[in-house]
Amino acid sequence: MVRNKQLKLMGEINVVPYIDVMLVLLIIFMVTAPLLTQGIEVELPDAAAEPLADDLLRDHQPLILSINASGDLFMNIGKDEDQAIDEATVVARTLAVLRRQPETPVLVRADETVAFGRVVTAMVLLQQAGAEKVGFVTDPLEQLPVRRE
Repeated sequence: MVRNKQLKLMGEINVVPYIDVMLVLLIIFMVTAPLLTQGIEVELPDAAAEPLADDLLRDHQPLILSINASGDLFMNIGKDEDQAIDEATVVARTLAVLRRQPETPVLVRADETVAFGRVVTAMVLLQQAGAEKVGFVTDPLEQLPVRRE
């Protein structure tokens, strides 16, 4: 007598391999995320300045013009944020952003070794494009300066 064994179909999915893949992807993103946010290497000057209002930054992503130690210009908008751009491109991109959102904060992030004239030139370019106020990005002071009376 031959018994006809009936096989039961299993209606469950083994999710362990999917969890393994997700953990590997999580580790990859955790390692690469800090590399993506560093951008242009700039040694910021130290200053005792007040930070921008949180509501201003929450409502609008700031337009940041970076100037590295060799005086090259970079913007945080456009196709390649890590590629140096010329002065005409700075004016064109700034003009486009400020036409769409005139209340966008405009900031200059310049290396502390850059000549003052290059920073002024960058500010003039931003003003030509319609930026009424231009701020500077700095690092906070470790210790407040001592006042002499």
